[in-house]
Amino acid sequence: MLLEIFGAPKITFEQLKQIDAAAPQLILWATPVMIFFVTLEYFLAKKEHRDSYDNQELRGSVFIGLGNLATNFITKIILFAVVIYFYNLVPWRMEAVWWMFFPAFILLDFCSYWAHRISHQQRFWWATHVPHHSSNHYNLAVSFRLSWIQQFKILFFIPVTIAGFHPLVFFVVNQVAVLFQFWVHTEYITKLHPWIEYVFATPSNHRVHHGTDDKYIDKNYAPVFILWDKWFGTFQPEEETPKYGLSTPVHSDNPFYLVFHEAVDIVKDVRSAKGFKQKMWFLFGRPVEIAKYKKKLLEESMNNEVLKQAS
Repeated sequence: MLLEIFGAPKITFEQLKQIDAAAPQLILWATPVMIFFVTLEYFLAKKEHRDSYDNQELRGSVFIGLGNLATNFITKIILFAVVIYFYNLVPWRMEAVWWMFFPAFILLDFCSYWAHRISHQQRFWWATHVPHHSSNHYNLAVSFRLSWIQQFKILFFIPVTIAGFHPLVFFVVNQVAVLFQFWVHTEYITKLHPWIEYVFATPSNHRVHHGTDDKYIDKNYAPVFILWDKWFGTFQPEEETPKYGLSTPVHSDNPFYLVFHEAVDIVKDVRSAKGFKQKMWFLFGRPVEIAKYKKKLLEESMNNEVLKQAS
């Protein structure tokens, strides 16, 4: 039975539209449900006078989410083509069998952990992720803050197709993984049963990830299985309520600014850098360290200006 699955025929690029038509549009189908729960949480928070929502941030989240849907629609065929190309390279190609969704989901989540971790530790990739952390409040609408240029991270998921999983399987499990991450962006769900907290990236575990407190920074990357963080040394349990947002807050809710400001800053920093080594550091260095360095330079510049005026 297992051997019959392997050796599936190559997929031609002419079959792209057929595969696209066969793939269930889970995210689009789930969008009305997500909007319902965001609306419910919003009105509950207002009724209970909870500081969970800011109206300007909410608008920013909605517009970033709409932009993400648009860019995904535009680039979908390109992403399909990339996945099919690598799928065709391996001789152990597998058919789209229903139970293959489970091992594919685990492998994709493993790749997502590393993609997420690298996105926090290298500034180039951080530019594709920073909008998601730009909200100073934590609510279900924050899950809409997905960058319009995050499609570049398809490179991190090539191992799923090289493993031989059918492109249809790949795109279904990818949508399921994205939808899973919706419900963890809330303060209304406290800690769950210890076994659930031990295995999964629950709201409690993911709140830590959005915290800017020193002990919370760069922790709990796992999208679904928090076990990856526990095995690779990046786990931190939720203790006090995190302070949400960015270490260097952005004072704008313009979706274009939120999506592209880090990429623009990278270009400026690389151009002004002294020497090749500093250019590479500005491009691939750890975002938190670069932010501290730039903050220090700004403070020194302000102090010098004060001294200059005093003299």
